[in-house]
Amino acid sequence: MTISSDFKTDNHGWAELLQKREGQPPLRASHRVPWVIVGAGVTGLACARKLAELHPDDEILLLEAREVGQGASGRNSGFAVAVSHFTGGYNKHQIEEYRRVNRINQNGLDLLQAQVGAHDIACQWRASGFHHTAADKQSLRECAEFSRYLEALEIAHTPLDAQALKQRLGTDLYKRGVHVPNGVLLQPAALVRGLADSLPANVSLHENSAVLKIDKGAPLILQLEQAEVQADRLLFATNYEAGKLGVLRRYIIGSTLSGSLTRVLSGDEIASLGDLGDWGVLSLHGGGATVRLTTDHRLCIRNTAEYNGSALLSPQQLELRQALHRSNFNRRFPQLAHVKFEYAWSGVEGISRNGTNFFGRQNDNIYLAGGYNGSGLSRGTTFGTCLAEYASGESSSMIRDCLASAPAKWMPPRPFLDMGAFATVRLRFLGVGRDH
Repeated sequence: MTISSDFKTDNHGWAELLQKREGQPPLRASHRVPWVIVGAGVTGLACARKLAELHPDDEILLLEAREVGQGASGRNSGFAVAVSHFTGGYNKHQIEEYRRVNRINQNGLDLLQAQVGAHDIACQWRASGFHHTAADKQSLRECAEFSRYLEALEIAHTPLDAQALKQRLGTDLYKRGVHVPNGVLLQPAALVRGLADSLPANVSLHENSAVLKIDKGAPLILQLEQAEVQADRLLFATNYEAGKLGVLRRYIIGSTLSGSLTRVLSGDEIASLGDLGDWGVLSLHGGGATVRLTTDHRLCIRNTAEYNGSALLSPQQLELRQALHRSNFNRRFPQLAHVKFEYAWSGVEGISRNGTNFFGRQNDNIYLAGGYNGSGLSRGTTFGTCLAEYASGESSSMIRDCLASAPAKWMPPRPFLDMGAFATVRLRFLGVGRDH
C-alpha cells in the first residue's frame, strides 16, 4: 500500500518555548530488523520503551515522519487525564465501562510519572488536578451529571460555586464547577522530547522519516525516501494518521483544534488570576474552551474544533481562529484584554463516531493503537505499552482492558465522509453558549 507523504508542521509555541534540540537523522540505506514502530508520539515512545525491555537483544526501529514533538502529542494543551468525563449524562449501567477507561488512564499516568521521575524530564509536571467548569445551561446540566458520576465511582472531588471559582481562577465567567485532584498538567512538547531523548540503547529513533509504501508479507517491506526496511513485525502508533497508512480509513478521522498562548504575564497580571499560581480548566461542554495558566506564567486558551481534512490549519485559517480566541479570552479575563498572544497553534485529535479507541492486531504481523478522542497523553501511554506486550505474546488485565474497547462505527467514503465528519464536529458546539 502507498502512503501519503503530507506531514506539515508549524510553529505551535510549546516547542518554540524550549531550547533548540538536535534531532535524530532520517533513516538511510537498507535494514533488516525484528521490530518497526511508526510514530514517535507518546504511544510510539511507550511502545518502543516496553519492546526494548521485553527484547533487550533486538534492534527496534522507531520512525517519525516529523521532528519529535511536532505531532499531536507535542501540540495539545498538556492535560494528562486520570478521570475521564463521559458526556451525555451519568448512566449507572455503564459503571464498569467508566472504570475500565479510568483504569487505562490511571495506568498511563503512573507510567508517565515513573518515566518523568526516572529520567528527570523537565516538563513542568504538576499533579494538581483539573477544574471542570460550567458557564451556560447545557454545561450546568452536565455538571450535575458529572458530580453524580464522581460520587458513584467514589472519585475524590471538590464542588465549587461561582465565588470559589473566581477566587481560584480570577474570572467570573463560570457559574459552577468541580475540582478533581487526580490529574497532571505539563508542557507537552517538553514531555515528548524528554521521553524520546531517554529511550533504551536498542531503540533507534529516526526523525523526518516518513514511510511511503508498505508491502505486506513475511517479512514486511517498508519504503522510505532514502531507505528500505524489512521487518518481522510492524506496530502503528500514528493515531488519526492511520488512514495515511492505509489502516482504519473508514473508522477514524482527525478533528482540528486551535488555540493561543500569551506572552509571559507580569506579577500583577498573575495576581489577577486567582490564588493558585497555575491551574487547568476543562469545560463540561464538549465544545467548550480549555484554559490553562502555566507554571511559566502564560495563559493558554483552546476553543475551536473543526473538520479540516485531518490537517493543520493554514496560516490564514489560524489568523481567523485567533480572533475567536481573542474574544473569548477577553470575555473570561477582561482585566487582561491588553495582553498579547505570542503564539497561535493548531493540532489534530483522532476521533471515532462512537468515541471508542483502537487497539490490537490488524493482521498476522501488523498491530495498531490509536483514536484517543482527546485523552492521548495518559491513554496513549497505556496503549503503547500494552501494544508492545500484546505483540510479544504477553497477557495481562490491562491488555484485556485495552482489547475491550467497543468496535468503531463505520464511516462512508468521500465525499460523504467529509460531510459526515463536518457535521459530527459541528454538533460538538451545539448549545455551547458562554462556555466557548
